[in-house]
Amino acid sequence: MKSLVSLLAIVLIFASCAKKKAEEQAAEDDTIIKQYIADNSLTATPTGSGLYYAIDVIGPGASCSSSSTVKVAYSGYFTSGEVFDASPATGVSFGLQQVIKGWTEGIPHFKEGGSGKLLIPSALAYGKNGTSGIPPNSVLIFDIELIEVL
Repeated sequence: MKSLVSLLAIVLIFASCAKKKAEEQAAEDDTIIKQYIADNSLTATPTGSGLYYAIDVIGPGASCSSSSTVKVAYSGYFTSGEVFDASPATGVSFGLQQVIKGWTEGIPHFKEGGSGKLLIPSALAYGKNGTSGIPPNSVLIFDIELIEVL
């Protein structure tokens, strides 16, 4: 019984430390995003999850939801301006449940024909692990155009 209590105590301590680390990273990401917004004179709206979006053109067409399939043209880059990925100008199609959380949440703020930026904290992108070409805990910026809701 004592070993079970000890194990539970260790698990709780570990979970508490992980939560604190995640909260610190979220605060750091928010500072980075707000500085980017200020430096680039953007008008951006926070969603409450850490995501910000800036609409250039809302778009005259159909709306989408987080479960829609869409066609989007995009350019993804770090706050330094270094591009890490871009679609062809004609766009790419995908389901919004098949992409990073920042896209699943952010793209539905636009309508067909709309364009703007998604400013995505690391927790809604590739998190503490990163991925090929994207370091851990990276804030990502995407210029997006919602071409079509499929």
